[in-house]
Amino acid sequence: MKYFSGSIDSLIATIKNSFRPVVTESVRPEASRAERYRASFALTHDANGEQNCIGCKLCENICPSTVITVVAGPKRVSEFTGKKRGYADDFTVDLQACIYCELCVSVCPTDSIVMVRVQEQPSFDREDLVLTQDKLYANETSKPLSWANGTKLRAMLDPNASPEEDAS
Repeated sequence: MKYFSGSIDSLIATIKNSFRPVVTESVRPEASRAERYRASFALTHDANGEQNCIGCKLCENICPSTVITVVAGPKRVSEFTGKKRGYADDFTVDLQACIYCELCVSVCPTDSIVMVRVQEQPSFDREDLVLTQDKLYANETSKPLSWANGTKLRAMLDPNASPEEDAS
């Protein structure tokens, strides 16, 4: 008899919950997602079309999941500024273990790595979840970038920053 009354109580609770209003939200297209939604990564170029990444490896060192690999190349003369600067010969992000903490974005001194608001395409192959340097540069132009870069995130964390700096 005890089992029967427990089953009835469970049935009553299920019926009551079926008439409650929906509190979750379905997945929306990327255009209408929240401003701070972030799903993948991109590498950026400066106004001259030169890569921003200087190969400093700060993002690789701060990553708690150790999913970022940067191969720094030798310093070369920039064709736009005429000064020697660092370059990344290879940059890889493995999304299989990424926790999307955005630490790599906040530590980047040149705002080279940013997050994008569109997820990578689902795949049956794990290799498709490894973002190579070419894929990361393609994401810069093909996907909408997230609201923040390293400069904005560092300004938010700085207690001495004025409110006007945060608004920009």
